[in-house]
Amino acid sequence: MSKQQQVIEVLLIEDDPMVQEVNRQFIERVSPFKVIDIASDGKEGVRLAEKLSPHLIILDIYMPGLDGIETLKEIRNYAFDVDVIVITAANDKEVIRSMFQNGVVDYIIKPFKFERLQQSLLNYKTFHSQVSGEGALQQAQVDGLIGSYVQEGIKELPKGLNQQTLEQVKQFLQQSVRALSAEQVADGIGMARVTARRYLEYLQKIGEVEIEIQYGEVGRPVNRYQMKV
Repeated sequence: MSKQQQVIEVLLIEDDPMVQEVNRQFIERVSPFKVIDIASDGKEGVRLAEKLSPHLIILDIYMPGLDGIETLKEIRNYAFDVDVIVITAANDKEVIRSMFQNGVVDYIIKPFKFERLQQSLLNYKTFHSQVSGEGALQQAQVDGLIGSYVQEGIKELPKGLNQQTLEQVKQFLQQSVRALSAEQVADGIGMARVTARRYLEYLQKIGEVEIEIQYGEVGRPVNRYQMKV
């Protein structure tokens, strides 16, 4: 059975109708995220969080009635199994500190560029895939998860690598039921073999892929790469 990319379901809690639509379009430009519902205030947001059990909430702070700060506290009081990214104009230090103390995974200040939200969602996608299911993580993998959200959420890649191509390589590996060689990845995506090998070696270094060494009858052994489950 082929590996299917799991949809990451998002609940958007934002009171401004124009901002709701812009944020929804931004979120759904990043695969595999899908906005499953939108709440216009915190009270409705808490109700929908309980009803829908989304993977991720995108939360504003300045809202009538129950604001984002109290909404997040309610979500944590109910112990919903959900992660939260804040998108807001609020830039007060005490507010930001409070939101992180209550477990948000990222905090984006309006106005923001699409690329900033895109990077945050890609970081979350990595985080979500690594911590879902059973099993254990190695220290390098934990360090990689923490590193995803440092420096305003922008992960520093080695020179010559870029995030979009990295995600393309990861997605190609996820869709395969077998471990793949650098040559197979290169051919499948349409890049040079040496370039594919650099991305694969980087993913192995940060603990996201594992290597199988295949020994043939002649010639050197071939490294084959597969995403860790």
